[in-house]
Amino acid sequence: MEIGIDSFAASLPDPRTGQILPAAERMERLLAEVEVADEVGLDVFGIGEHHRAEFLDSAPAIILAAAAARTSRIRLTSAVTVLSAADPVRVFQEFATLDLISKGRAEIVVGRGSFGEAYPLFGFAAEDYDALFVEKLDLLLALRERTHVTWRGRFRPPLTGQGVYPRPHQDKLPVWVGVGGTPASFARAGALGLPLMVAIIGGGFQRFRPLVDLYREADRKAGHAPETLKVGLHAVGFVADTDRAAQEAFYPGWAEMFGKIGAERGWPRTGLREQFDAMCGPYGAYLIGSPETVAAKMLGANDALGGISRLTFQMSSAMQAPEAMQRSITLLGTEVMPRVKGSLAPA
Repeated sequence: MEIGIDSFAASLPDPRTGQILPAAERMERLLAEVEVADEVGLDVFGIGEHHRAEFLDSAPAIILAAAAARTSRIRLTSAVTVLSAADPVRVFQEFATLDLISKGRAEIVVGRGSFGEAYPLFGFAAEDYDALFVEKLDLLLALRERTHVTWRGRFRPPLTGQGVYPRPHQDKLPVWVGVGGTPASFARAGALGLPLMVAIIGGGFQRFRPLVDLYREADRKAGHAPETLKVGLHAVGFVADTDRAAQEAFYPGWAEMFGKIGAERGWPRTGLREQFDAMCGPYGAYLIGSPETVAAKMLGANDALGGISRLTFQMSSAMQAPEAMQRSITLLGTEVMPRVKGSLAPA
């Protein structure tokens, strides 16, 4: 199992002071977090894509390129690229360039996005989000295979054999499909033989097992090579020396972010602390706690989903001081990861 971190470059009020960190300083802290993740041996670092005031990740490829120049081994990916609202040619060029800068460490996780701001911003109708994704994924995969592509679609001017450059350092730029809870999305990824990244931000891991099985069955029916079958998991997580320390550190930032998003979507505001505590408990999907607790829950997630290839922590909403964030990353790399990988290693 590969283990890593996803960040949304959250720029939220400090839970202790109410102040918002200057954007340039927040970005510097984020890049320092990627450096620490590289130093402690984590496998992957992802940057999300949002077009909202509380996030600084509207251009993830640029952040990842800056991270590539400051790291040497960690893989660098989007988490996710909102492909429905993007130009696949430009996405391919950006991540091929990132792949050259990082000498073969770039990946893309594509999805439709969990927020709708990107669609009107870039001139698309939100109701076309799925048709846009299907068409643009088709073009992105064609660009991955061939330098000169002839292609025609509904939402973008055709390509008539133009060359798309640069080409990546890797023979084939890895493309994962990011999904939430829609069965059709799981089946589509399997039919295409693409690695799957499942975002679980609520409930428990076991309830996603039927969807993951649907993905595996679609992959099998399509006749893809077994090595293409990868299931990744993106989950809320944070590590501290004790369970209580981790939960108390993470809750204020979590409550700020989820309270704001919940208000926009009409979720009830009451009971946030009870919801959070339940999600941190043995049956919840939050990986928040001591190294021992987090490692055990990761192994439980692996069992619940029938084996996973990658697990990434979304910890940026903690909004902690640099020392606490870097301490959490260090614990993940030096204490959690050896426990998990050791338990999963063949006897």
